Amino acid sequence: MKTFQEYLDTTKEVGFIERVHRSMVYVKGLPNVRPGEIVLFETGQSGQVISLSAEHVEVLLFTDPDVSVGTKVARTNENLQIRVGKELLGLTITPLGKPITPKAYKKPSEARLIDITPPSMVNRKNITRQLETGVSWVDLVVPLGKGQRELIVGDRKIGKTEFLLQVMQSAANKGLICVYAAIAKRKLDIMRAEEFVAEKNLTKNTIIVSSSASDPAGLIFVAPYTAMTIAEYFRDQGADVLLILDDMTAHAKYYREITLLARRFPGRSSYPGDIFYVQSRLLERGGNFIVKGKEVSITCLPVAELVMGDMSGYIQTNLMAVTDGHILFDRDLYNQGRRPAINPFLSVTRVGHQTQSPLQRDLSLELTSFLVHLESLREFMHFGAELSEATKRTLSLGDQVLALLEQGNDTIIPLSINSALLAAIWAGVWKNTKLSDLKVALKEIIAAHSINKTFSGQVDNLVTSQKTFDSLVQAVKEDQDLLLNIIKK
Repeated sequence: MKTFQEYLDTTKEVGFIERVHRSMVYVKGLPNVRPGEIVLFETGQSGQVISLSAEHVEVLLFTDPDVSVGTKVARTNENLQIRVGKELLGLTITPLGKPITPKAYKKPSEARLIDITPPSMVNRKNITRQLETGVSWVDLVVPLGKGQRELIVGDRKIGKTEFLLQVMQSAANKGLICVYAAIAKRKLDIMRAEEFVAEKNLTKNTIIVSSSASDPAGLIFVAPYTAMTIAEYFRDQGADVLLILDDMTAHAKYYREITLLARRFPGRSSYPGDIFYVQSRLLERGGNFIVKGKEVSITCLPVAELVMGDMSGYIQTNLMAVTDGHILFDRDLYNQGRRPAINPFLSVTRVGHQTQSPLQRDLSLELTSFLVHLESLREFMHFGAELSEATKRTLSLGDQVLALLEQGNDTIIPLSINSALLAAIWAGVWKNTKLSDLKVALKEIIAAHSINKTFSGQVDNLVTSQKTFDSLVQAVKEDQDLLLNIIKK
């Protein structure tokens, strides 16, 4: 930005702070200022006009409220913009686009408005490409497509952020640009995300937009807009983008704080009446697009926090209405030791299945039906009924399937080896194997698939050559030495 005096000389208007109220200041003067315009204080701080009245101008501060009554204010005749470019890759930046990461930084040349109208339907395209997350529960049961907006919902501290970092790792390894927006997070959590990116060598494809809980409410509010603007830049360059907004309930809470300080009329749960418009306008900027004749996408994963598993919250249901489905993290499953603690029965993907191949769609349908049947059998067991041999076999198969779906935070499992291992379990390859031995064997095969290019090529060819799950099971049964011999080696 220019200096205060340069803006004053250009606009010929000056105002004075009349009142300071935490992150809001009330300015007298500036007769031609407009809503959304950036103003500059003589002390160097900046703010954004959020409303006008006959008596004063309401300005939202982007810095700590250390300005005083009587401070001069100048118009800039500009709306809020940030610098975007490939120079941001590998950096952690503030919501105003300033780098936090102590690295050599070259200022990007292009500036973009952070709040724009979402693209029209004319520029959009049906979602047809699958996004491999590397997480078994998602890829096999609740698949995602490139350009999908999928809500990640669950109680706090049950693995949502760890899951998102896994997805980010898988996407970055496949060449997607990943933008992670930390919205009102603890600085320790932001640091952990930075360490994860550095440890997994994802810096060439990753940008972190950081806003901590100690930042001014104005900065926290614009953080997801900055992340979306960066994602749109790389989309326009022809790259697929993964955008993570962690989390949108915190964003709503700080927007509520801003509007209550501005004395706007509160609605349900004291949230302002336009909260749905504000968040839906942001999320509608994601999707699958045609840019310069090429299909590119912004896959958006917003996060919503539940309180004691209550999915009927105001913000949570608003976000469910905007997105293309949700993945529910269940506290009860987390306490039982399941990792990730995804509840497949209450999770929804509205467009993910249309991106799957015929084989994957058949596999997903078969697996979902089996899990429903398995759950009903386990509920039946609570009555103390005597189990038949067929029921015991089903329960044993269920234990093996759940062992495959169990996954640590540091493991990425490709879809092809996931499908082959599920088919092997279905075929009874490890029918008489102890569960502990099976888990060891699965880890060894997955590790071999990531290291041994010959083996991974054979598995990929085996899976892609089949059209149905039954044919894949039969193929794996006939060629089970492919999986068993790699363990011996």
